[in-house]
Amino acid sequence: MVECPRCGMQVTELQALEDELLAQLEAVGESITTPVCLVCFSDLRKLLSQSKGGVLLAQERAKEQYRLDLWKNRVTLVRRARSLMHAKNFSQAAITYEKYLKILDIIFALKKGEILKPSHFKDSARTSEITVVTSVYWDLLRIYDTNEKYMERQQQAAKQLAVFIQYSPIYPDLMKKAQAFMKSAKKPQIIKSFIKEASSQRPRCFIASSSFENNFAPEVVYLRIFRDYFLNKFWIGQIFIRTYYIFSPALANFIDRSKTLRILTRALIKALIKCIRRIY
Repeated sequence: MVECPRCGMQVTELQALEDELLAQLEAVGESITTPVCLVCFSDLRKLLSQSKGGVLLAQERAKEQYRLDLWKNRVTLVRRARSLMHAKNFSQAAITYEKYLKILDIIFALKKGEILKPSHFKDSARTSEITVVTSVYWDLLRIYDTNEKYMERQQQAAKQLAVFIQYSPIYPDLMKKAQAFMKSAKKPQIIKSFIKEASSQRPRCFIASSSFENNFAPEVVYLRIFRDYFLNKFWIGQIFIRTYYIFSPALANFIDRSKTLRILTRALIKALIKCIRRIY
């Protein structure tokens, strides 16, 4: 019989610890240099496993806090970029706007090749950020127009702007500005392409729009994002969308004429959104 140096138990044999295991134990504050009994060996492995879990949890919390800090600081970047725009310091404004977009990539954990989408802002607390993103892409579109070497960036900004503007209340105003800007733009074909693409993607959410009397009410924007980025992925969702657009215009007209119906459908839509948020 031999005595375990860790627990003092009398056992028939001791289990040697591998160098890698010893190093891992030392990293979590458990210094073991000699063989131990099988019970202690098992306990040490459990301790190491729990410690790893704790480290991972701490790392995840740190990442989440980092993303939260970035989210809070994004406003400062946008304000600084707009000030630079007013001062006609376009190169620094572009750099600052690009930093803002990079922060959003980090916040939403976008992988290489993935692009920012309106669906990333589906949470009610972040829906209004869509308008901020829209205005950022609009400014970048104009900044990139000043230099031929930024053509590829301008094309990408135009594509993103055409997507985001669909969910923003500044749509009408920005489209008018784009029409005017096209006349003086150095690369008018890109602006023309943006206007065409932005104009062709305007399916209404008839019943919700009539109920809230606003195409860009947060509830309406959420339902449109749900339609475009969730329902539209599935064939049954596509059938539902097509069926909805057959019957919804008539129902929307009926709702438009009745204040009582608008109040009722608003309540029903809010309840529906609560249910949808459980899956999206």
